[in-house]
Amino acid sequence: MAESVKTLAALRRHIASLESVPAAQPHARVETGYAPLDQALDGGLARGRVHEFFAATEEMAAAAGLASILARLAAGEAPLLWLRTAAAGRSGGMLYGPGLAALGIDPSRLLIGMMADDAMLLRAAVDALRCPALGSLVVELRGPAPLLDLTASRRLALAAEASGVTAFMLRVGGDPVPSAADTRWRVAAAPSPTLPGGGPGRSAFDLYLMRRRAGRDGLGWRLVWNNGLGMFEQSGGGRDERHDLGKGAWEQDAWERNGSGQDAGGKDGAGRDRQAPLSGAVVPVPADRPAADRAA
Repeated sequence: MAESVKTLAALRRHIASLESVPAAQPHARVETGYAPLDQALDGGLARGRVHEFFAATEEMAAAAGLASILARLAAGEAPLLWLRTAAAGRSGGMLYGPGLAALGIDPSRLLIGMMADDAMLLRAAVDALRCPALGSLVVELRGPAPLLDLTASRRLALAAEASGVTAFMLRVGGDPVPSAADTRWRVAAAPSPTLPGGGPGRSAFDLYLMRRRAGRDGLGWRLVWNNGLGMFEQSGGGRDERHDLGKGAWEQDAWERNGSGQDAGGKDGAGRDRQAPLSGAVVPVPADRPAADRAA
């Protein structure tokens, strides 16, 4: 317990030292660069809000990659903080610098806070969100996370609104519960577009908007990250794939019934067989890295 208290105290001191760093984000929205998605969100993800991203355990790499990219877009030139528990590091591995760089994230601007448990993690998240010089925050939670109830999420939301820092809650293997998050998403890996010569394709994601506090939800997109341009683009084929994904396996009502996109019999609300989610590949990594070292 003494070490845990020291770790949290050290994080608070480090956050306080960031007060001298000029805050970024002159705009009220985090633009992804992909026009159909940004238009659906009235310009992009709202800054100074909490956004939840849910993923199955086997989709951890995709979820971590997407959270990293969005946090980088939100942070700009300001520091990016990633909070997780020691248990998450043991079960999911550690963030890998070259892999992050391949997604356009400067590892030197990334701070990683390792907390003893979920209780300390959520306390540290509130402290971090109170620092306006922080660019963005990723909070990684695994499993049910019962401590992240409506009250806890409201504390996070209030701290984010007061400072203007955008928070991304990465929920791996957890089920949605009532929260004060501005948006709630479901993310999975998607097949990468083929590159000439058979090289590793760009990172691709299936993204589904499960809930939005002020606006339309129930929409889905397949996005490809173009690191050279620093923006998302459509998966190829010259069309917006939103409607294709929106009719698939992630209807909001079914997801909120049991967190899997299906009822107990694998049927939708009308009793029809539900299409299985797209499987796809994990986030691509540089070709000179062995597959065993793959990390977000």
